[in-house]
Amino acid sequence: MSTDTRAERAATFLALHERGFVLPNVWDAGGARILASIGFPAIATTSAGIAWAAGVRDGGLIDRDEMLAHVAAIVAAVDVPVTADLEAGYGDQPEDVAETVARAVAIGVVGANIEDAADGRLFDIDVATDRIAAARSAAPRGTFVALRS
Repeated sequence: MSTDTRAERAATFLALHERGFVLPNVWDAGGARILASIGFPAIATTSAGIAWAAGVRDGGLIDRDEMLAHVAAIVAAVDVPVTADLEAGYGDQPEDVAETVARAVAIGVVGANIEDAADGRLFDIDVATDRIAAARSAAPRGTFVALRS
């Protein structure tokens, strides 16, 4: 996917936040196509749905490569922006999260959510802050939506 296409989808996704919208969650390309075809302007992935569809429990049991392969199929199936549930970023360290986000951007994801806990515990505030900063630095401005409240 070209940088122009990623930037256009990111701009569309960001604009949707200005007025509010319903963001459906999918776990496969077929579901994404159905929802896009009936008019949803953006799609989100669900890590739980993808895990369950693969026959395993949620919570990071699908590794990063497999999750990104599922997400890539969803992105490729639709012409609307896709934001991805990237578990806890597939690693405790900021550089792990940065690699996950960079790979997600490369397949055309325009936004993501990354959990702030692993193994049933919240990350220390300094570590959590560093993880978010690393995720943001891995995503080129204009191609990835990072919302702040």
